[in-house]
Amino acid sequence: MRILSSELKNHLKKTVTVEGWVNSRRDHGGLIFIDLRDHRGIIQLVVVPETEESFKLAETVRDEFVLKATGKIRERAPELKNPNIETGDIELVVDELELLNRSEPLPVNTHDDGQETGEELRLKYRYLDLRRPKMQKILKRRSEFLKYIRDYMYSRDFTEIQTPILANSSPEGARDFLVPSRLHPGKFYALPQAPQQFKQLLMVGGVDKYFQIAPCFRDEDPRADRLYGDFYQLDMEMSFVDDGEIIRKEIEPLYLSLATDFAKKKLVLRSEPAKKFIESGSSVPRLPFNFAMETYGVDKPDLRYGMELVELTEVFKNTDFKVFKAPCIKAICVKGGATLSRSQIDAFTEKAKKLGAGGLAYILYEDGEAKSPILKFMSKQEIEGVKKLTGATDGDAVFFGADDRKLVNKVLGQLRIAFADHFELKDENEIAYCWVVDFPFYEWDEKNKKLDFGHNPFSMPKGGLEALKNAKTDEEKLAIVADQYDMVMNGYEVASGAVRNYNPEIMYKVFNILGYNNEYVEARFGGMLNAFKFGAPPHAGCAPGLDRIFMVLEGIENIRDIVAFPKNGNGVDLMMDSPSVVDQSQLDESHLAIIPEED
Repeated sequence: MRILSSELKNHLKKTVTVEGWVNSRRDHGGLIFIDLRDHRGIIQLVVVPETEESFKLAETVRDEFVLKATGKIRERAPELKNPNIETGDIELVVDELELLNRSEPLPVNTHDDGQETGEELRLKYRYLDLRRPKMQKILKRRSEFLKYIRDYMYSRDFTEIQTPILANSSPEGARDFLVPSRLHPGKFYALPQAPQQFKQLLMVGGVDKYFQIAPCFRDEDPRADRLYGDFYQLDMEMSFVDDGEIIRKEIEPLYLSLATDFAKKKLVLRSEPAKKFIESGSSVPRLPFNFAMETYGVDKPDLRYGMELVELTEVFKNTDFKVFKAPCIKAICVKGGATLSRSQIDAFTEKAKKLGAGGLAYILYEDGEAKSPILKFMSKQEIEGVKKLTGATDGDAVFFGADDRKLVNKVLGQLRIAFADHFELKDENEIAYCWVVDFPFYEWDEKNKKLDFGHNPFSMPKGGLEALKNAKTDEEKLAIVADQYDMVMNGYEVASGAVRNYNPEIMYKVFNILGYNNEYVEARFGGMLNAFKFGAPPHAGCAPGLDRIFMVLEGIENIRDIVAFPKNGNGVDLMMDSPSVVDQSQLDESHLAIIPEED
């Protein structure tokens, strides 16, 4: 019977058979030691000259050869025990050794020895990279992670339902992956960016609580926290829900238990202003979108640290300092920031300029006094006001933003993140959650000088039809908020959700406000509209991004390291050579022609 390496210590003095890859081989003349690795660990094989055929074979094996060994388990001599591996107290004395397969010299490292191969080679030979114990552990942990989530959803009486992969093109915001139809020339399916329309139709179909571990497909540029092409989300929806707080309370315990019970992380909340938004019965703040933008400069704040944006516009309302004659002046106080060197400050200044700022004014507080090139332009009252409102003390630094409000928030928000990285304020063993709520339903499109949807046009505006009818001016329309919510985890958006717009009259109206007539809405979204005309219940849901959540829980910085077969940073599968050219016959069957690019 084949025994796994992790079970061998229960078979002392017994004859067993093991199989695996050669992790290393050591020839000590009269003895040959082979570390044999399977997916559960390593066992040391001892091959003696008396087993003539096996010893002869052992002399020829190399790393990653696949072997089968039969022999007796014995305890190692005390001085030869290895406390670094689970089977370090035992070894297998080989009676019979069999070669199952050979291996060519390896192009990548299959050991966790700190000498990791470059990512491009790792992805090209991913099947070898996956042999590393670290990757084996990740694959197993991910499986446990998905089971943990499924168990939670079943415990809450959700029904798991699969929705189509070949679907229609949808206005989710990203580019679709299109699939040409062979049977219907000139028409296309689209791989779903999310099962959004299908899950809403399930609510119309009488399903009470739905979920699935759903594959989603978006043609978006990859980055460290976003996979290219396909990713997975926990898709969920509930009927007869007209308040987003019901969904938040339904799913929030899962987030908390994933952090504390599954990942053994510590829950923290160090930003004091956020604590006033914690509601009864919860430990997670509900931050209004406008508060998040004004306080942190982003709509996905990391609350493991403070360093909030401080409003100073009133302090400088009568200033003579030309640089601070701006619609908005804010600052952030960086604790310990006075230790920054001039070159480091210059690097942060360069970052601010790339974000659109003209520069980066600052004050350092050292040896009981303020130091800065800008102090000579500031009045005593202004200097005192800055120190008081920012709470700066000896050893701190205050950095300023002065421009229009949107730009100031953007620049200081990104600098807040950069300073947190520099001063190592992000502890991967800690998790800080928050909900961001009350997103603007409409926003101003500066490029086209008109109103547009802020986020999701299919969310329910708070106040319903009445709120839409009462909004006459652009300012009033911009004040409408959606019952939409994001879950934020350590500065990452890990879920979006909303109360859905299930009322055809409201659906028409939200588009009418932007100048679209009813015929446009029916042409684009007729399927959903028709379904809603047959007694659609109120419904709401959300969709946590599982890849990103798992990445944060495991403390991994690159999302490509938590999936089995990712594409590289250019969206290429180096292992399978995808995307690739297809035969002309396949193009003809799909009624497609390739148009050469012009030189």
